[in-house]
Amino acid sequence: MKKKILVMISLAAVLFLAGGCMFVPGSTLESMFGTGKDSTQGTIITPAVSGDTVTVSREDYENYQRLKKFSDLADIYDYTVQDFYQEPDTELMIEYAAQGMMAALDDPYSFYYSPEAFAQQQEDDEGKYVGIGVSILNAEPCVISRVFKGSPAEKAGVLRGDILYRVGEELYVTLETLDEAVKIMRGEPNTTVDVTFIRNGEEITFTILREEVTINQVESTMLDKDIGYIAMYQFAGSVEIEFEKALDELVSEGAKGIIIDLRDNPGGWGKQAQYIRDLFMDKGEVCYLVYRDGSADHRWYKTTDGKTDVALVILVNGMSASSSEILTGALRDCADATVVGTTTFGKGIVQEVLEIGTEGAGCQLTIAQYLSPNGNKVHQVGITPDIVVELPEGDTGTYDFADVEKDIQLKTALDTMKEKLK
Repeated sequence: MKKKILVMISLAAVLFLAGGCMFVPGSTLESMFGTGKDSTQGTIITPAVSGDTVTVSREDYENYQRLKKFSDLADIYDYTVQDFYQEPDTELMIEYAAQGMMAALDDPYSFYYSPEAFAQQQEDDEGKYVGIGVSILNAEPCVISRVFKGSPAEKAGVLRGDILYRVGEELYVTLETLDEAVKIMRGEPNTTVDVTFIRNGEEITFTILREEVTINQVESTMLDKDIGYIAMYQFAGSVEIEFEKALDELVSEGAKGIIIDLRDNPGGWGKQAQYIRDLFMDKGEVCYLVYRDGSADHRWYKTTDGKTDVALVILVNGMSASSSEILTGALRDCADATVVGTTTFGKGIVQEVLEIGTEGAGCQLTIAQYLSPNGNKVHQVGITPDIVVELPEGDTGTYDFADVEKDIQLKTALDTMKEKLK
């Protein structure tokens, strides 16, 4: 279908201007001009004709002018198919053209998904995939930031803080090769992969069985007799259900204050941030959107009456982004949450993820900026904590879960909560 549209653009434009009533296949002109359709015959365009003049609506004319800009692509495609000295991969040509259009936006959050990449994105969002079960910091060196519970990596003995060094015999892992390494570690279930890590300066190689991994997005525990702790790793899968279950359990154990840890949480779906925010506030607003024309949209991120009456402290750092910042800003503005840690990433924009075409491809497009309920900007600014706590030099933050003795930021959050509860 994509190939047909590219090739037929010039022809369709000529037909459109040639006379008083032209007939072309419905799927082509319907997509290009949005005209009426005869379901049995195709699409009929009936402009007004006076002598040598053809009058069309402004909308159709603007659509025609827009489509003329694609004539270069159609020419390149046709010339290449006809004259290139080797058989071209036309599907790849179209895929690269789509990638180039998105790249021209100069926005790292707007891009094209090939069908394979789009399927993987959906798989990741569901929280299940076949692999070894680790999360890797996107930094040099590539440190294991999480080992998922019950995963093949955990069974093999991989630890948080291990440095991912080599996959197989030949692929040494750097930022440039990390994506390739991840692809290799994923694969068919019940197959093995050799993965080498650096631990305490020494190489350790594990032969790990690939299995289906279910990602737990939440961990929780009591830190004190009346203080609960919930670490949330990403807004994906069923994180809102996991979070609510953890909250209910902690409150039932006597928690009067909850520390929410959003450090290294890159964000995800805004609706999940809305759901979690609704647990701590009455009827109100999580955030609102501002579009490129300056108009504000207050329709989407609403909450309802009814809340869990607990004190809140939120832990953040420079890798807390997107939905993490939506949740942090809303809880500080509307639920008297105290924010501890370091300034957040500063991704204050939202994207739509859409399936496009008929082959399973997709795209992600930035559509708006968001502001906190009190109108505070987040994009490229971040959220500055109420209590700033930098990690000591050399501290990579790769200690065990809820390690209050070693984790100075968590210890500060705990001390802050004790003061709030006095």
